[in-house]
Amino acid sequence: MALSGRSRRVAAAPGAPATAAGGHGDRYKWVVLSNTTLGVLMATIDTSIMLIALPDIFRGIHIDPLLPGNSFYLLWMILSFMVVTSVLVVSLGRVGDMYGRVRMYNLGFAVYTLFSLLLTVTWMSGTAGALWLVVMRVFQGVGAAMLIANSAAILTDAFPEDQRGMALGINQVAGISGSFIGLVLGGVLAPIEWRLIFLVSVPIGAFGTVWAYRKLREVPRRQHGRLDWPGNLTFGLGLVALMVGITYGIQPHGHSTMGWTSPFVDGCLAGGAALLVAFAAIERRVPDPMFRLRLFRIRAFTAGSISTLLAALGRGGLMFMLIIWLQGIWLPEHGYSFANTPLWAGIYMLPLTAGFLAAGPVSGLLSDRFGSRPFASGGMVVAAASFLLLELLPVDFPYWAFALLLLMNGLAMGAFSAPNRAGVMNSLPPEHRGVGSGMNATFQNAAQVLSIGFFFTLIIVGLAGSLPGAIAHGLTAHGVPPAVAHRAAGLPPVSTVFAAFLGYNPVQHLVGATTLAHLPAGQAALLTGRSFFPSLIAGPFARGLHTAFDFAAACCLVAAGTSWLRGGRFVFSEPAAAHDHVPGDGEHAEVAG
Repeated sequence: MALSGRSRRVAAAPGAPATAAGGHGDRYKWVVLSNTTLGVLMATIDTSIMLIALPDIFRGIHIDPLLPGNSFYLLWMILSFMVVTSVLVVSLGRVGDMYGRVRMYNLGFAVYTLFSLLLTVTWMSGTAGALWLVVMRVFQGVGAAMLIANSAAILTDAFPEDQRGMALGINQVAGISGSFIGLVLGGVLAPIEWRLIFLVSVPIGAFGTVWAYRKLREVPRRQHGRLDWPGNLTFGLGLVALMVGITYGIQPHGHSTMGWTSPFVDGCLAGGAALLVAFAAIERRVPDPMFRLRLFRIRAFTAGSISTLLAALGRGGLMFMLIIWLQGIWLPEHGYSFANTPLWAGIYMLPLTAGFLAAGPVSGLLSDRFGSRPFASGGMVVAAASFLLLELLPVDFPYWAFALLLLMNGLAMGAFSAPNRAGVMNSLPPEHRGVGSGMNATFQNAAQVLSIGFFFTLIIVGLAGSLPGAIAHGLTAHGVPPAVAHRAAGLPPVSTVFAAFLGYNPVQHLVGATTLAHLPAGQAALLTGRSFFPSLIAGPFARGLHTAFDFAAACCLVAAGTSWLRGGRFVFSEPAAAHDHVPGDGEHAEVAG
């Protein structure tokens, strides 16, 4: 292999033996893959395990999440974990580059396990218990960020170039599928005892921590650096402010159905944007930046990261929309009580997980041979088609058609995710793999939170126009006093959406048990039955859902085009004397063939 300029051209020898990087031997790389996949799977399961378990959690701590003053706890139990991981993955990836990726990863396993245990020992109830859970979820998210930020870099260090796509594919798909596995796991465990959703991570985490400390070994880094405190603070505060603004934007404000006109929301969005602009200016001047802006001179890294953001933007809110579709409309109309819909929504979404699990490792393995571009771009095109086909389904769809489209979407997203992650990691200089992995993860996690806010906004806008009138007319037609019916119709649509999302009977929430008790038994049974609410929400919800699917399809198509711009198959390489150089376009090593 001859060195040329700032990169070396690598001839891909068919059947060449794979030797793990770092000199640890062939067996070591499989230990790394097994442990990091366990860590990432455990961390991502907890991003969604609470979604299905929330009704049992709130009953367990004796708090009504639908009361206006309690919406904070509802939103932040869901989002605190994702916000923390989004904010910290870049910083912790940079710290891993400086002080040891394995060291940070192992510490993440221990931190995650400790706070999983503390979540199970909640002895308080009411708002104190809810605050305890939110704070412990924040610190659990810190441990998860340590795992996510460093796992891909450790894998890239351990696996040779011709096997990284397969390894990163397994790891990436385990991470994405974990969010869907968590739905089912939460639905199974929470009705037994809500603390089990946190306790289940403790023995797994303890085993993974001991295993990681005993078996994982550090690849020596060439240099250290200084921690970029101004960059860390401006980035963290800016991203948190943006996410807080988006989170509260979907809540009502004054007489408005949403909070986008709230001074607090506008201030958070403006302040967050200003801090991120300041962060970009700081990173261009400090000697050891947290966010390596020069990495964006690598075409494959830039194209892969933007594709990651767009794919997550299209996919992130999908899970919430499908859950509301199933829990609020389809499952009740097919004989399931509202209390049982959270579990069954997770079960009926399993084809999506199956698609991820089937396509990810295979596409990663094939990308090692043929490059990332055809699989990543092709996956996004198929994903866009699946979103458009979902629009053609009636609200009361035949399940086989719904399952096939979920499988199609899962296969497409799996085909994209693994090769795209491998292409990003292969493009990075070895000394910047931790921070590069963290930057890529930040794009993915932040886009998921943005997506949730955007999708919920579309749905609530769709509901706000016609749902209040439908509620008022439907309730008065079945004997509810006009004053009560108009009060129920005046409640924010987000409350109705959250009620369906949590598996509560929305009509009981809207009307109240006292009013229902004074109605004739037949009318009360009809109002609280499994058909009345779905018939009210189906039309308005479908309009918002179609707009959301259009947006998701557009994101996927742009991601496909962006992914195609990454160029052909290549792996970064450099002479030892120029190890700190970050190349621009065309300065990467191309793998022949």
